[in-house]
Amino acid sequence: MTKTLEGIKVIDQFEIEDKRLFLRLDLNVPFDDDGKISDETRITAALPTIRYAIDKGAKIVMASHLGRPKKMPEDRENFSLEPVANRLMEILGKEILLVEEPASDAPKALLAGLKPSQMIMLENLRFEPGEEKNEREFAQKIAAYTDIYINDAFGASHRAHASIVALPELMEKRGIGFLMKKEVEFLDKIKLHPEPPFLALLGGAKVSDKIEVLEKLLETSQAILIGGAMAYTFLSAENIPVGSSLVERGKLKFARDILDRVKMRGKKFLLPLDHVIVQSIKDPSTCKMTEGQGIPEGWMGVDIGPKTRALYAEEIKRAKTIFWNGPMGVFEVKELSEGTFAIAKAIAASAAISVVGGGDSAAAAEASGLGRQFSHISTGGGASLEYLEGAKLPGLEAVRPPKRTTEIIKSEAIQD
Repeated sequence: MTKTLEGIKVIDQFEIEDKRLFLRLDLNVPFDDDGKISDETRITAALPTIRYAIDKGAKIVMASHLGRPKKMPEDRENFSLEPVANRLMEILGKEILLVEEPASDAPKALLAGLKPSQMIMLENLRFEPGEEKNEREFAQKIAAYTDIYINDAFGASHRAHASIVALPELMEKRGIGFLMKKEVEFLDKIKLHPEPPFLALLGGAKVSDKIEVLEKLLETSQAILIGGAMAYTFLSAENIPVGSSLVERGKLKFARDILDRVKMRGKKFLLPLDHVIVQSIKDPSTCKMTEGQGIPEGWMGVDIGPKTRALYAEEIKRAKTIFWNGPMGVFEVKELSEGTFAIAKAIAASAAISVVGGGDSAAAAEASGLGRQFSHISTGGGASLEYLEGAKLPGLEAVRPPKRTTEIIKSEAIQD
């Protein structure tokens, strides 16, 4: 187990048979226009912990948030966890009782008569005002029907919400699930001990979203490859014309500083050599390739071109450790997805330890059909970036035992 998790208990270190087990999961899945779940990655990732709890005979209460509901009661239907509960029933072959009011006496009453074939799921935690306020009173109501608390919601653990922080702080028996353990262990391979050559691929729309992680990667990586719309800010900083492509004008100075520091350190910092460009994203049939780095007026970059794909694939072959965060273009549109999928294919074919940093890049990895060939695809976009930046995740710290207790355990172990 990585040093980061030292002292933190995992679910298999508890005696959970017949105990009331609160599983804080991240079941915040996307839906298509027909109201069907469009990506089950987070559900699948939660299954090892759920199945372990079932096999060990725990009385299970599952909880998650879904989306960002703001208007009540209008948003209750649009953001209900009912479709997720129904899908889990199909997968697990268990009856799931959806409790509308997590702060009521209903969960406690249901747990008292819960059959082995049944589980409980609390309705969207963000329907409760106390959740996002990290309200202790709300947490106490849940603690009243909880014996053991397990956080397996890595993707929500950068939020100081009641089910993430206030609740475990009330619990004597608290720990993490298998997904949380796996997330931290793989991200620590990137953060603490990346085997060189360590290569980072960063894409997505904004440089501003990646400032802190860029700073860290400059220290630890041997090469950084840039794609997505953020590339146009860097190209613009080098006075290369980028047409009507997205440029963060307020980040041009930062981009120039990064480029200067890279040159001084002699590190590889690669920008696209060519681009797929369109006159309008709404009409991808207009797309064509540029010959070089420049983009003509009236056109915008929407993907990396074939020269860039080939260059980046060669760099990927040489790497022993790879971290990828952010697509190379507008991968959701078929005509503009080839760059992102070419990168996914190159990483999947490499022998390197490969970690995908959640969010859109995780969706792109799954959409490529190559998801299983990556070492790890994180379920937390924002959480994975904050963790790599060096921030302490509130959800991880809340299950950590007090320092004094940890020191006593170490002392006893030495004496034994």
